[in-house]
Formats: sequence, C-alpha cells, structure tokens
Amino acid sequence: MDERPISADSHVIEGPGVFAGLADRFGDDAPRIVSEKGKGDTIFIPARGDAGVNVARMGLAATRLDRKEPIGRKHGHKPDTGTIEDPEIQAYFTGGYAAMRPGLVDGAKRGDDQDIDGLAIEILYPGYFSMFAYRNTDLLIAHQKNYNDWLFDHCAASNGRLHGLAALPVQDPEAAVAELDRVIAKGYKGVVIPSNAPKGTRYCDEIYDPIWARAAEAGIPVSVHVGCFSHIPNSVKEAAARDMIAVYAGTASLIHETLIEFMCRGVCQRHPTLQIVVAEFNAGWVGYWLDRVDQGWQREAAQNPSESTYEPAADIWKRQFYATIEDDQAAILTREMIGDDRLMWGSDYPHTDSTWPHSADVLNEMFANHPVDARNKITRDNVKALYNL
Repeated sequence: MDERPISADSHVIEGPGVFAGLADRFGDDAPRIVSEKGKGDTIFIPARGDAGVNVARMGLAATRLDRKEPIGRKHGHKPDTGTIEDPEIQAYFTGGYAAMRPGLVDGAKRGDDQDIDGLAIEILYPGYFSMFAYRNTDLLIAHQKNYNDWLFDHCAASNGRLHGLAALPVQDPEAAVAELDRVIAKGYKGVVIPSNAPKGTRYCDEIYDPIWARAAEAGIPVSVHVGCFSHIPNSVKEAAARDMIAVYAGTASLIHETLIEFMCRGVCQRHPTLQIVVAEFNAGWVGYWLDRVDQGWQREAAQNPSESTYEPAADIWKRQFYATIEDDQAAILTREMIGDDRLMWGSDYPHTDSTWPHSADVLNEMFANHPVDARNKITRDNVKALYNL
C-alpha cells in the first residue's frame, strides 16, 4: 500500500482549451487567453477592460526551486515565495505557460512535482475561480462544461495520480443537475460550487434541493473553496481599505453564513447523507464556532419552537462535513472536537500558500507529539475514503 500523503486540496492552472470557442459564442463578455510580449499569457475579458489575470501568477509556489538560489522554509513558517518585484519572478510572469514547470501544464508530468514533495495523489480544484461568477448564465454554463471536459483529460494523463473536482453551474439549478449527471457518467468523484449562493438566494432554498439530492444519491461530495464566489461579498470588496493581516486572519468568516444555510436551515436534515467539504478555510476555528452555533440555535429554538428544530451542530459536522487544512496546529489540537476523521490535509500546490516542496517538514512539525493514527487519517485515509480512491 502506498503510504505517502494525499493532498485533498491542490489546484490546476487552466490551459487554453478551457476557453476554446467562448469568444465566438459570447463575444467580448467571454474570457480568452491573450499572449503579449513582455506581459506573458493573461486570462482577459474585453468587456471588463481590466488587466486580466496572469496565468503564471496562479503558480507562484512552483518557482521556489526554479531559481538561482532555491527558496527554503523557516521552522514554523510557510515557505517563502519571493516578492513580486523580484526580477526572477517578473521573468516568470512574462514567460507565461512556457515558463512554468511542466507539471503545471501537462497532467502526465505533474507526478514529478508530486514526487519532489513526497505525495501520492492530489485532488484538484480550479485556479480561475472567476468562472463561477459570470452574470451571463449561458456563458457560465458553457465555460464550466469546457473546464470539466479539459480537466477530465488533464487528469486522465496522470496515471491515477490526479483527481479533479468538476464545476457545477448552480446559478441554473436544472443545468447544474444535468451537468452533475454528465460528470458522474464521465467518472468524476466530486464537485465544486461557489462558497456563497447566487445573489438573492440561499443554499437552503428549495430550488437547490435537486442538486443536493442527486449528489447525495450518487455519493458525490460537494466542495466549497475559499475565494470561489458566485458574487463578491462586500467584506471582500472592502478588503483593500482594511488591515491585510486582519483580512487574512479572518478568512474563515466568509464561509459561516453558507455553513448555517446547510447545517441549521434544513439542507442537512433533508439530505442526511450529503457530504460537504470546506476547503482551504483551515479548521482550528471549527470547534469554537460549532459551540457558538449551538448556543445561538438553542436560543432560537427556545424562542421559536415551531420554526426552529435544534440538533447539536457537532453531530451534523461529524456526520456530513469535512475541512481541509494546510499547516493548522490549532486544528490538530482540537481534532477530538472536530473529529479526526473529518479533517483532510492539502498542500495547496501551486498557490502562494502552498507547503510545496516542504510538505514533509510541515507535516512532521504539525503532527509532532500526536498519534500516528491521527496523522494517517488526516493526511491519507480520510481523503481515500471520501473519494473512494
């Protein structure tokens, strides 16, 4: 048996095929890859008129070894990435796809990057989350279909070491169910939805029940990932005017409303076998937060017994929720409250927060003085069981 860790949260960098044909159908509203000398390869939407997203920026962690002096890691720290002004980083940005490590553009070569980090398998999330937030629903559906087809082929080339999560267009629940059926038939093992419901709705609204019912019936976990929005919350829009340390430290608050919609407003009660993955929000906060949910829910149920039926939040969490962590000592220390069979480690490669290529050191520090059984569950066994790997 392969005893190497499995990353439950890694990412792709979307290739040009993800955007193929969209401009022909949707004109200036559609994203496309623009290659420009001195600027690299950019995902650009003409109608927005902004600078677009440099594709190489999504793979910044992968530059740690591809430098004249490889970047290391200090004990207790995330690995460094260098600064945006660094000439080597600038050259990487302007080089586009051609400057990236081969494993970021070719699924068949991703195993080389996994071997450097000592990993067996990665679960892949998108890199370009904007495809979940288009106002044009037809464009959103078409783009996500493109993505799902491209991702399937990308992972198929990996000899079983990459498993992608399909995107679901929840803005159109009927289309989402149809796409769910389609990706299940292709062999997908999980799906991703925005971490907040489309504007003017909540995930506990009955219009979304067919999605949850089909996912539960098929045993397909549903993931909500940090930074993946159907629309940008006001707190994120205002982030530039706030203290950035506070913004970074408060990331988990962005998922709380969504979790309440699932836990306390009927979704988990109507679909008790539905499995939900809370990805890259870390989990050291979960034990405290569940206790606060209990107190608030108990109060509401006492005041409105005909409208609110209380169930211990920790029971729901341990039945239906998983959280992914990177280097979260607080989650390990509170694992009995959360459930150590409900935690999954992820490297976040190739994003800036990634532990690559020092994941072994990170895991050794994080699990020092903790049982080997807990480490095996969180770094390997739980993700294997959830996705039937």
